[in-house]
Amino acid sequence: MENLNEKCREIRKLILKTIGSLGVGHIGGCLSITELLVVLYHNHMRIDAREPKKQGRDRLVLSKGHAGPALYCVLCQKGFFDGEDWLLTLNKLGTRLPSHCDMNLTPGVDMTTGSLGQGLSCAVGMAIASKICKDNAIIYAIIGDGESQEGQIWEASMYAAAQKLDNLIAFTDYNKMQIDGMVEEVCSISPIVDKWRAFGWSVIEVKNGHDCEEIDNAIKKAKCFVLPTMIILNTIKGKGVSFAQEAGVDSHNMTISEEMLKKELSFLDH
Repeated sequence: MENLNEKCREIRKLILKTIGSLGVGHIGGCLSITELLVVLYHNHMRIDAREPKKQGRDRLVLSKGHAGPALYCVLCQKGFFDGEDWLLTLNKLGTRLPSHCDMNLTPGVDMTTGSLGQGLSCAVGMAIASKICKDNAIIYAIIGDGESQEGQIWEASMYAAAQKLDNLIAFTDYNKMQIDGMVEEVCSISPIVDKWRAFGWSVIEVKNGHDCEEIDNAIKKAKCFVLPTMIILNTIKGKGVSFAQEAGVDSHNMTISEEMLKKELSFLDH
């Protein structure tokens, strides 16, 4: 896993540069799913950067679409577009990298997202389509814990279980924070493991959602189940970047000064 850990460090640097080039962005929720994205794209997803629309490929729906910059950085690392210059256009005029994911603009993005609560339904539809086509694709989805307060999440989960979509693996980025405060205080989703089990899903809880080996093992296990699987990742908002981690809730969408950027990049370089 040492190689994956190094890739995570590189992705954190890219996330900093990308959001730093704009001066503001959703850095906290990008950093909390860094390890997950790296493990998915380097160890599990059957994809080809030369054919981003290839039939039968595995797909990812990043339902918490505001974490798009993290996905862009991993797609860049995997060769879906050339060089870091693309990343520095984030959310600027004429960009193909909007702050929230857009499948019509960015190579490698499988679903347009950002309106929270809707992405899981899209993933369920993709999983059903894959079953009909018999293409053996696995559909992955990443939802937020604050997003899990949306009713549509639970409608989608009921239907996925009823259809026994064993080709659907979802993840909850359980960093315990959302835009308005702590999830537990805004609208508790506890006990989250019991909820997903009650809705008919297989459930795996990863105690350290920043441990590549734990994440990798959870995904391998999920592929063996005969029901859709929810993997609960206990994560830290802003993980790995001191100013974002210390900001907590305020890292959901925060300003990044040149001084903050230079200091943190220097730290990550050593």
